[in-house]
Amino acid sequence: MTSKETSSGKSFSMKHVGWKHSAGTRYVLFLCLAVLFYVSLAPNLLPERYNIQVGTRSEKEIRAPMQIPNNKATLKAQEQEAERVQPIYTIVTVPNENLVVSILDRIDRLNQDDQVSREDKIAIYRLEIPQRAKDFIQNFVNANRSSASYPDKLLDEMLKVTSQQSYKIPEETFIKIPRLTSQDIAEMKPVAREIVSRLTNDQVVEAQAARAKVAELVSASTLSQRTAREVVQELSKLAITANKFYDEEATKEAKVQARENTQPVYIKQGDILVAKGQLITEDLYNLLDDNGLLKNEVNYWPQLGLFLLALLMSGGLFLFIRQTDPNKFKYNNSQLFMLVLIFVITVIVLHLAGILQSNERPYIGYVAPVAIGATLVTLLLDMQLAYFCAMLFCVLASVILNVHQGQMFDFTFGFFSLVVSVVAIFTIHRASQRSTLLKGGIMVCLFGSLTVFIMTLIGSGQWNQMQMLYAIGFAFAGGLLTAILAIGLMPFFEVTFGILSALKLVELSNPNHPLLRKLLTETPGTYHHSVMVGNLSEAAAEAIGADGLLCRVGSYYHDIGKTKRPRYFIENQNNMENPHDSLDPKMSKSIIIAHARDGVEMLKEYKIPKPIRDIAEQHHGTTFLHYFYHKALRLAEEQGREPDFTEEDFRYPGPKAQSKESAVIGIADSVEAAVRSLRNPTVDQVESMIEKIIKSRLDDHQFNDCDLTMKELDIIAKTLKESVMGIFHSRIEYPEEIKKNKTTEETRRSG
Repeated sequence: MTSKETSSGKSFSMKHVGWKHSAGTRYVLFLCLAVLFYVSLAPNLLPERYNIQVGTRSEKEIRAPMQIPNNKATLKAQEQEAERVQPIYTIVTVPNENLVVSILDRIDRLNQDDQVSREDKIAIYRLEIPQRAKDFIQNFVNANRSSASYPDKLLDEMLKVTSQQSYKIPEETFIKIPRLTSQDIAEMKPVAREIVSRLTNDQVVEAQAARAKVAELVSASTLSQRTAREVVQELSKLAITANKFYDEEATKEAKVQARENTQPVYIKQGDILVAKGQLITEDLYNLLDDNGLLKNEVNYWPQLGLFLLALLMSGGLFLFIRQTDPNKFKYNNSQLFMLVLIFVITVIVLHLAGILQSNERPYIGYVAPVAIGATLVTLLLDMQLAYFCAMLFCVLASVILNVHQGQMFDFTFGFFSLVVSVVAIFTIHRASQRSTLLKGGIMVCLFGSLTVFIMTLIGSGQWNQMQMLYAIGFAFAGGLLTAILAIGLMPFFEVTFGILSALKLVELSNPNHPLLRKLLTETPGTYHHSVMVGNLSEAAAEAIGADGLLCRVGSYYHDIGKTKRPRYFIENQNNMENPHDSLDPKMSKSIIIAHARDGVEMLKEYKIPKPIRDIAEQHHGTTFLHYFYHKALRLAEEQGREPDFTEEDFRYPGPKAQSKESAVIGIADSVEAAVRSLRNPTVDQVESMIEKIIKSRLDDHQFNDCDLTMKELDIIAKTLKESVMGIFHSRIEYPEEIKKNKTTEETRRSG
């Protein structure tokens, strides 16, 4: 390799490793992406904090960054609900009828005892009967304290109430009791039992009210003796007690339940918490403090968590791209910058939709054309990368469009984003026309609307019918916005970043393009040659995983420079002399190698994207023009002078192929020209010729600057052989035909 070639290669190498391939720039771009994630998620996950004090006036208007609880209003509402709770009373079933029967039994036994004087009996009754009533209630309470029937506080309340509402039997009743005979008492028992049982079966809060009904019931009874009726009346009043008591524990529990069941009072997102210039009161200060909106305490943990989340998302994207080719990063920094810009656009449209949202109308978020990010990544970069980015867009949407308090992510918007992004990728990943973008938008509309409908059904009808229709309508509109934005942004990215999308390539392959029309009308031979090279290179490129469509379209334009001097190229010299026969070899060389430079200038003039210009410039690399070099040597020898030139003077200026596509087109260009030059090519000749061309370029180091491997070169050779056989089928003689032709010729000669 000469010093000239070394210098050229070095200068190009330095250019090649500029900012577009700088590792430092790459890391900066991914760090910028992490910052974008942090900034875009911070408003929803990290509310702004304010430095204010009680008694000062706010310098700015403070709005609720999200729906926040109003603790003071909630406590007030809870107390109001607790006050509405009515006192709870519990019925205590006391067998009061047993008390009156036991007293009558005692009276019967004592009245029959002749040894006790009448005065003593009266004294005994005066003391014993009231005590029996007290003991009866006390014994009932004691018996139920050990069981779970009634709370202790309720039993204490019962003792208190019965003591306060106890009945005092008149003195004259005690004087009349000793007069009762056993027969009188036997008649009195069922009457007294019936009266007490009947009155205590009802809910008795005030015993006095129930006792007022005793006289009427006694009058209606079967008792006829006056004394018996009076005694039954007084004993029944004594036995009747309250059975409905205030249950303090149940009432407290009901108040607690009322407080717990009270819905929290929220301040809606966007509502004004503090107006500009408003005096900060203690209540306002506490409201801001309770919701973490003050800078009175330094807490960096949420910020750290969000920053780690942003780094995780950006780092995951970096590793995903890196793992596709561990030896070389798949995209240059220009493409990475474009990827960052796509994320910026997606975040912006999400935030715009988020501004229109509210707690009452969260479904407006579905209008966000979140699928625009996945669409642009698919069209401009790669489908696999678009699927990974779709997951990141899903996370962003679930946070930015979340309006629910107390949760970081909203599953509905996240799932909706994932569905429409995947649908967009699947629909347009093979797009070859701009109209395909509109079709993709329609598919996003349909599947987005279906997703919203399904989630509404699964959510047990959280929204009413009208809200569901609105949500479906906004989702449909979001799909249309996705298509409109994609159609509008694609030309911007293609022109700004020199991106050759499949859509742009198909447009450039249109025969009505001015340059292709010029090529066809002025150099029909070159046009036909370019089409053949396109067929060959596309098949070879696809066989090794390169961009076949770029090879086809690049082949159409690779020789466009020949239109400046068409008659100096053999494919255009039909029925005319070759002008190179009368030209100095150096002049011929200059004309031949100029077509690459002329082609680049013409492509620049027509604003053809750089990848195609690179193909036109690099498809010959620094190959050697053997014919004109040896012609110049013969001419110098005939003139008897020493050559004043070297082999390097008869080489193309390069650069060498920098991509697989340029290298493949260079091989296909030579193969097509070589096959066309053969009058009666055979299969063996074609195979040998292809191998010779590839080996010649390999030995000449023409593949040093691209990523072609020896295995890929073998695949290219095999694919080109098969393609040549198919394209030039009628011209190539197969072994059987050669043998048959030889036999026929020998027979003819012998004859």
